[in-house]
Amino acid sequence: MSTRKKVLITGTKGNLGDKIRRHLEAKGNYDLVLLSRNPRGDSAIIQADLSVYQESWAEHFSGVDAVVHMAADPSPRASWESLAKLNMDLLLNVFEAGVAKGAKRIIFASSNHTMGGYRDEDVVLTPDLAPKPGNPYGATKLMGERIGKSFADRHGLSVICLRIGWTQRGENLPGDHMGEWGRKMWLSDRDYCQVVEKSILVENVQFAVLNAMSNNKGMKWELSETQNVLGYAPQDDAYA
Repeated sequence: MSTRKKVLITGTKGNLGDKIRRHLEAKGNYDLVLLSRNPRGDSAIIQADLSVYQESWAEHFSGVDAVVHMAADPSPRASWESLAKLNMDLLLNVFEAGVAKGAKRIIFASSNHTMGGYRDEDVVLTPDLAPKPGNPYGATKLMGERIGKSFADRHGLSVICLRIGWTQRGENLPGDHMGEWGRKMWLSDRDYCQVVEKSILVENVQFAVLNAMSNNKGMKWELSETQNVLGYAPQDDAYA
């Protein structure tokens, strides 16, 4: 029996999409379907504007074991016009395509910004603590989580939402430039790739919202649920 998984990645040319693509390609046991609004000359990537539903791109969701949904406007300072199009309309289209074409799971790149309002409060940030977005970007990510729960409840789609910590472009090294809040929610590249891959492989998860940070000393983010659900074992610490 084959153990290969068919995985579709949206936003493949973005920071997070590119990192998980390279990781899964290196593993060699995944059949990847790569989508991006702008492939930038990469012939392996299918050009698709997911903010407009079209059968031409939706058909690529057929027979997919997991959709790793990274396409979005990633800026906390993005305009509402951009957020509505790329973080909400686009997200709904991806979930609709997943259900229509029989994808088994969607892994949604949520964000630490869903809890940004707790930045100056002395509280442990567990996944079941009442959300407190600190900006419109965080609010759209919270809406994405709720949309995921609706599709899980109504359509039986498996949905895992990862509240991803600070994963910088390029080398992604932690440091004082991040400030204490940023450093304590740092997510190293190898921990990021681990938590996403485990989200692809884990069985019997209908819906989950999970923190995704490295094991940073003194941080507010609680990782026990992520460890219990996925078997996540973070390797890095921003203060090590």
